[in-house]
Amino acid sequence: MTIAPKTNALSTYQVMLFEAALHPELFDLRDRRVVRHGEYEFEAWLMPGGHAARFESHGRCATELVTDRESDLPISGQVVAFLAAGERDYEHAFKGWKTSYITTVQTETLSENLYLSTHRELTEFAREAGAMSLSWKDSHGPCLSVLDVQRHQREVHFQGYHLVANGGIVLRTQSIFEPTGA
Repeated sequence: MTIAPKTNALSTYQVMLFEAALHPELFDLRDRRVVRHGEYEFEAWLMPGGHAARFESHGRCATELVTDRESDLPISGQVVAFLAAGERDYEHAFKGWKTSYITTVQTETLSENLYLSTHRELTEFAREAGAMSLSWKDSHGPCLSVLDVQRHQREVHFQGYHLVANGGIVLRTQSIFEPTGA
């Protein structure tokens, strides 16, 4: 019996937004960072090929999850889930919380040379910026996940970069959690 190879990860990557916290035991967490600033707390988790980012203020929370997992994903509190292939912008205003979420997602499939060059550039960027980063290898070469967080007085901006050698995949997310009023 022949086992078909896993589908291209680009076709399985998705962005999910929850109006809830997620449980860490559901994921292969490799790095964690917590930022407390003013009236909010932000917690970032880095996983091979994905991340979760939780924003909490005034007793409520929201979580962005970027993953290539197709099963065993939480559904409780899910606001939206969409495939990450191509380019996409998404905005959501949380009712009764006066907090908004904005994300831009971009994916590319690069040739081997461009992929390796991008891998080197993002490895250097993560080191210089003090960003969270995780390196590993798949059957085609080096892979990398980076999560860079910028805290601001009332909001948090974060950029995720996930590079998967199998397919030359580069997934970029740029997201903001922002209170929109008192």
